[in-house]
Amino acid sequence: MTLTEFAASDGQSYRGALRALWLAGRGDWGPAHEIAQADDSREGAWVHAYLHRMEGDAANAGYWYRRAGRPAQTGNLHAEWEAIVEELLRG
Repeated sequence: MTLTEFAASDGQSYRGALRALWLAGRGDWGPAHEIAQADDSREGAWVHAYLHRMEGDAANAGYWYRRAGRPAQTGNLHAEWEAIVEELLRG
């Protein structure tokens, strides 16, 4: 699946981190956060970090980036969203 196909899908078949990213891509931060918070995987932690960065909470995002084993990000949020989606789709 491509990033374009992911973004255009209805999102119903995704679970965990990918479902949270799909919701975040539509601006549904609350449901996305609930899903990411419930996902104990490194992927879930990565998405959780992204979501806290999205809300402007850099300190909390930093904690979740560490839990995910990823460097904290400071660049464009949409570019980060795309990078996470692409990596998780390959996974």
